Amino acid sequence: MTPTPMIINALGQLDNPNAPRSVEAAAQLNASSEQLTIDARALADAHASGLTAVNVTLGYTMGDLPPYEHTLHEIAVWDAIVRDNAADLLKVRTVADIHRARREGRIGVVYGFQNAVAVGDDLDRVATFAGLGVRVVQLTYNQANHLGDGSMALANRGLSDFGRQVVEALNDQHLMVDLSHSGERTCLEAATMSRAPVSVNHTGCRALADLPRNKTDEELRLVASRGGFVGIYFMPFLHVSGHAGAADVVEHIDHAVNVCGEDHVGIGTDGTITSVDDLDAYRAHLAEHVALRRQAGVGAAGERADTLPFVLDLRGVDQFRELIRLLEKRGYRSERIEKILGRNFLDYAGRVWAPRPA
Repeated sequence: MTPTPMIINALGQLDNPNAPRSVEAAAQLNASSEQLTIDARALADAHASGLTAVNVTLGYTMGDLPPYEHTLHEIAVWDAIVRDNAADLLKVRTVADIHRARREGRIGVVYGFQNAVAVGDDLDRVATFAGLGVRVVQLTYNQANHLGDGSMALANRGLSDFGRQVVEALNDQHLMVDLSHSGERTCLEAATMSRAPVSVNHTGCRALADLPRNKTDEELRLVASRGGFVGIYFMPFLHVSGHAGAADVVEHIDHAVNVCGEDHVGIGTDGTITSVDDLDAYRAHLAEHVALRRQAGVGAAGERADTLPFVLDLRGVDQFRELIRLLEKRGYRSERIEKILGRNFLDYAGRVWAPRPA
């Protein structure tokens, strides 16, 4: 078995989903970072998995909370989480911080948004977020916002004029422009106009599973051709049945490598390290959660009451080691596996994030 390389999850979660507070949050539409349970088990599991760093979602994504104020609050919540767990966690502002986390046996925490609504109509807020340590800004969630259309917006109108200004502001602040969840035109336009490489931190390949949350080969190729990054998720959208397995993850990684090249593909699992223990109870909550998302207009095609938001045979503390084993079985050499597991994201971050003092 190849030694575990640096593992960087381009979109994931730190949480013990079995804790009462997290179980309750999972059934809600407007879960907040305060409801995460980053306890001894969550931290031990993350360490045991070999995880080096993870981009976590904070701030406003959906719902009726005030986007800007809620986002500022969530940044403060995560600052407290990192501070209270300083022996295990390190806030990532630079590529050097990821190296430091690995060297010190800590887990790097990258602050990221999955919706840029909190920018409002004030471009100066981009600099505010950058100053507070945010490093990844996803332009849209599934629905349209005032920047552009999400993957479930049928009009597929692309970026708004203000959306283009936001991309320019993100470039000015050396923040990642993440096009996960975006509509096809929004992705293509942002990737074309951005002065810096862009990313799709958690997605699948539409050529293999024709669902809106997955990216077309045209999108994947354009992102990669401009020096960007594509992270493959461990999500039900990897198979049109909604029941994706580890083999599907490998197929989507392989397809992305063939389209983008091996220097531009990684992983963004969109899940936790700690496994859900009671799947029967989880399924009961899941049906209600999926229904709430559908009613609120934020669900995605492919979400159903029977589609788990993770891959059953690629979860838990061994998920990355199992992926390595499957990629080795596929014939991938150790250097390519190291790129996919973390080095490609690290190199991409180096092309976008400006050097900043520690």
